[in-house]
Amino acid sequence: MYCTKKITDDLIYVGGSDRRLALFENVYPVPRGVSYNSYLCLDEKTVLLDTVDHSISDLFFENVEHALNGRPLDYLIINHMEPDHCREIPGIIARWPEVKLVCNKKTLTMMNQFFTFDAASRAVIVKEGDTLNTGRHTFAFVMAPMVHWPEAMVTFDTTDRVLFSADAFGTFGALSGNLFADEVNFETEWLDDARRYFTNIVGKYGTQVQALLKKASGLDIAMICPLHGPVWRRDISWFIDKYVHWATYTPEEQAVMIAYASVYGDTENAANILASRLADLGVRNIAMYDVSVTHSSYIVSEAFRCSHIVLASTTYNAGIFINMENALNDIVAHNLQNRTFALIENGTWAPTACELMRAQLSKLKNTTILDTPVRVMSSVKDAGVEQLNALAQAIVDSMHVESESEAPAADESVIDQNAMFKLSYGLFVLSARDGARDNGCIINTVMQVTDTPKRIAIAVNKANLTHDMIAKTGEFTLSVLSENAVMDTFKRFGFQSGRDADKFAGLEGVQRAANGINYITGESNALISGKVISTQDLGTHTLFVADVTEARVLDDAPSATYAYYFEHIKPKPQSAISEQKGWVCKICGYVYEGDELPADFICPLCKHGVEDFEKIN
Repeated sequence: MYCTKKITDDLIYVGGSDRRLALFENVYPVPRGVSYNSYLCLDEKTVLLDTVDHSISDLFFENVEHALNGRPLDYLIINHMEPDHCREIPGIIARWPEVKLVCNKKTLTMMNQFFTFDAASRAVIVKEGDTLNTGRHTFAFVMAPMVHWPEAMVTFDTTDRVLFSADAFGTFGALSGNLFADEVNFETEWLDDARRYFTNIVGKYGTQVQALLKKASGLDIAMICPLHGPVWRRDISWFIDKYVHWATYTPEEQAVMIAYASVYGDTENAANILASRLADLGVRNIAMYDVSVTHSSYIVSEAFRCSHIVLASTTYNAGIFINMENALNDIVAHNLQNRTFALIENGTWAPTACELMRAQLSKLKNTTILDTPVRVMSSVKDAGVEQLNALAQAIVDSMHVESESEAPAADESVIDQNAMFKLSYGLFVLSARDGARDNGCIINTVMQVTDTPKRIAIAVNKANLTHDMIAKTGEFTLSVLSENAVMDTFKRFGFQSGRDADKFAGLEGVQRAANGINYITGESNALISGKVISTQDLGTHTLFVADVTEARVLDDAPSATYAYYFEHIKPKPQSAISEQKGWVCKICGYVYEGDELPADFICPLCKHGVEDFEKIN
């Protein structure tokens, strides 16, 4: 039986999830399964965006057939040719022989490698900036080479501002009914899987991801539809900010991860002593992993999260312990940068692990290896504790962590303006009406001052037209904004003047309160109307005190606070994306650093020549 989900009026989710899969790409553990996403747009011409893995093919075809409801399938857009997204292209062609395959040249080449059908006769070849109009919708194509295959591209629906992002912005984890990221506790339950997905699948190609992020920053994105994991329609800037950190190899947190390899427990004991001392010195949220029981994909993911990494290994066969060597090789292979490492070695005779680990880590860019290695001979003794204490202090010094005993006494004569932002503020659309004219603005200061009678006070900037209208009419209505509010609402009511624009023009979900003044639905959880009984001049603002004339709950969503707005709604600056110069191989992703690429240069990885390199812009 089909199981589809409606995303918009004419966009249907037709993918599914696999909870039986143990290893994604036969290497990465996925204890929560994985989803394979596919999307169907029902325009004048029908458009399917990517297919799915063979493991859910029966459900996929039932979903597509149900959603089409007897209509033909006109186009299949192929953003990515990895088999977990392209495997069912032959099945699509068998069921809808007239379908056109929208792809780029590299995709066509790969289709001929994977399949035996005549792809060329069905292909609509697109390149950077090309568009496809299907009626109401226009799809624009953006190339994304080596994110994380050379043929990868993303598709942007310019009509509804939906980015079909291929493997970008994906995550491990099966979907459990909740299709949208704002329907789950993403930060606490999904972020670790999203980070582990990015760092292990795409992490090596930070330069290429940065190039895609720069292209995406020029798009007015309202929704992101990835090929794995939830769909993003809110807090998009928060998730993009995570990608900026990961792609630029910028630590998410000033934090310490300790990864250790221990045979009989003595190296583990050293790691525990170090962790305890770090905690004594004020380091919070220390993460510890035994590399023999933790898959290296988790170690790599945590290495991308943390600023400081401690590797503790016993010496084994005159080398690094096997599982530590595997984890270390994985870290180096994923091109980690901008980290501080500390090393611990153990050996009953001839310990060599530190020297060998240092040699591996020296391959990483912008990496600091603390010059305080710890050597344990069989087990930790008093001298070893002193070394571990010194290492803990060196780590803390490099993190600029301040212990309580070292914290300077507060100077109470100084007023820290940032302290004012710790006050709790809500966010509201304040509306007024003067004759036939409606207007509104964003305010953040509303408080209930008495319960009997019910009275509220609002502070309004005198520069706002809404202020003048309330001063004249003595009436207003508040829409209490919820966490469902989007940035467009703040732009509409906060970034333009009502003297120059009709702020309610074209806005859906507007209704009138009992006093005849507009309020907004969908993004607000309550309305409160007031009749002014007194005013207080506050200089730049006026404080209006009003009797409540109407109050209604509209939605159960939590109210948006000022802090929530800055963290989840307001787009974050993306200046962290580096201005790297050089040339990138479109085949394998190798980056040649330099302004000019020698004419006879051959890629050291895939052996292709300069014709397959493009300049990093």
